[in-house]
Amino acid sequence: MNERRVLHHGIVGQVDGTQVPRFAGFTTFARLPRAEDVDAFDISVVGVPFDSAVTYRPGARFGPSHIRQASRLLRPYNPALDCAPFRVAQVVDAGDIACNPFNIQAALDEVESGVSEVIRGGRRPVIMGGDHSVALPVLRALSAEHGPIGLVHFDSHLDTWDTYFGEPLTHGSPFRRASEEGLIVKGNSAHVGIRGSLYDRSDLAEDADLGFTAISCRDLDRIGVDAVIDMIRERVGDAPAYISIDIDVLDPAHAPGTGTPEAGGLTSRELLEIVRGLRELRLVGADVVEVAPAYDHAEITGVAAANLIYELVTIMSLQHQAGADVTSERKTS
Repeated sequence: MNERRVLHHGIVGQVDGTQVPRFAGFTTFARLPRAEDVDAFDISVVGVPFDSAVTYRPGARFGPSHIRQASRLLRPYNPALDCAPFRVAQVVDAGDIACNPFNIQAALDEVESGVSEVIRGGRRPVIMGGDHSVALPVLRALSAEHGPIGLVHFDSHLDTWDTYFGEPLTHGSPFRRASEEGLIVKGNSAHVGIRGSLYDRSDLAEDADLGFTAISCRDLDRIGVDAVIDMIRERVGDAPAYISIDIDVLDPAHAPGTGTPEAGGLTSRELLEIVRGLRELRLVGADVVEVAPAYDHAEITGVAAANLIYELVTIMSLQHQAGADVTSERKTS
């Protein structure tokens, strides 16, 4: 029994929760159609079940399935943004990108290839991780399509380490590699939610040299949500934007199910409000990563992640409805 809503303009929406109970049926994100069930789509939610680049607690490979399960409660209308995202754009669950769990380089190549396929023709992806290393191949694919990206990175950690035990590809290094490869716009990228201990003061200096500004949780406490939104908007400007959310940006009280938790983080309410405030950015893609369900309780982390993806999809749907152009000149260098 399917009971999907088919709208007058041909968009296939969610399974109707008034006809099929939310705990019944196949599990896709928000009970949306699969990519193969529609003729064409505008926005896709894509799983990347890979966590072989973690440096502490593993388990984020099970993040996509956990987020899908927690997304069953999502309904068609988003009152905070006054939009029914699944009615104004064709949104699908594009399944998972299967990648090699024993070879990080091979896995990242597979992710890049898979994302390149789903973004063809200006389509926008929201990635469900997986560990944060998967952001690097996503940025590679998007920068090939749109040119260098303005990155908005929500995380308790900078993720601009150089190497760990001599290895350059870990979940703590994707944005150093992205900066070195010219995938992001230096001066138009920001970290938000940074906190916790570091190895050395030089970590911050090196991060700034890579082109980032860091907005810490202490900054948020001091200036408030609205000022943080303004800072991000000013920083990114009109560059094509990518929002990357490590779920550990949230306080462990709001996201216990993650691999490297840090005390003193954002509340889920604060993060949702900041994300909504970024709806003016020229958003070409996004991710929510580092959900490790083995450490979750009562789907607290999964529900937070699912709702963040819902807000990101809503922003993309609003921009699709407005006819916002997310394309740009390809890189020539």
